[in-house]
Amino acid sequence: MADHALKGLKIAVTRPRDQAVPLVQKIEQAGGIPLLFPLLEIAAAPDTQTLHEQVSRIARSDLAIFISPNAVQYGMAAIRAAGVALPASLRIAAVGQGSARALRELGIADVVVPVDRFDSEGLLALPALQDVAGKRVMILRGDGGRELLGDTLKARGAQVEYVACYRRSKPQLDMAALLREAPDALTATSGEALEHLWQSAVESQRDALRDSPLFVPHARIAGLAQRQGWRRVILTDAGDDGLLDGLIAWAGKQDSGCGIQDSGLRN
Repeated sequence: MADHALKGLKIAVTRPRDQAVPLVQKIEQAGGIPLLFPLLEIAAAPDTQTLHEQVSRIARSDLAIFISPNAVQYGMAAIRAAGVALPASLRIAAVGQGSARALRELGIADVVVPVDRFDSEGLLALPALQDVAGKRVMILRGDGGRELLGDTLKARGAQVEYVACYRRSKPQLDMAALLREAPDALTATSGEALEHLWQSAVESQRDALRDSPLFVPHARIAGLAQRQGWRRVILTDAGDDGLLDGLIAWAGKQDSGCGIQDSGLRN
């Protein structure tokens, strides 16, 4: 990491509070000023009895898929609380490297995970998820979310069970306070979070946001930002490291007088 590459730049970090810490630290280490502005809140699933009953069935599953690091945190906690041992025959998969890393930190070394596209489409393209006819698949995730993964696995003949092991909620946002801080750039790591940000802003606040550089780690989020009218969308590699690399590259172009580079996502 280049020392002080982000010196003096205010970067809005919009991950849920607990998940924001690593990116906040990376920005600080690069000399930037992180502005913590969580767009979503994460909490354990309220229906613990149903969750207990569901995770108890993981012992009879052939494949367990963890959608996010939150799914790992709350899902594995529920599995431990239920006193269930993961069978040796159970295959474990994760949508992204962050989830895979969280699983490995819990001692699960063999994780099926995409190597370049970290989303449902990337996972579904892997050989391990092709021949699933008759297999029992458990998908651990938050409440709601995309259905592509489960629908595709069902179409391939799998028996799919969703397990909502945590819930997302949308806090009331103080948009005026964010704009008073005058961030030099913002980050957004989910479409749901970006939607909440946009819906919480009045038109004058949206006008102020549209010209702010917005760093996103996935083309789907970038497409949403483009439809909302953001004019400076920068698509980065996945994860905190990808966001940080994108921020540092952008800051370097600012220093050199080159200005922001078109992300290729604008009309």
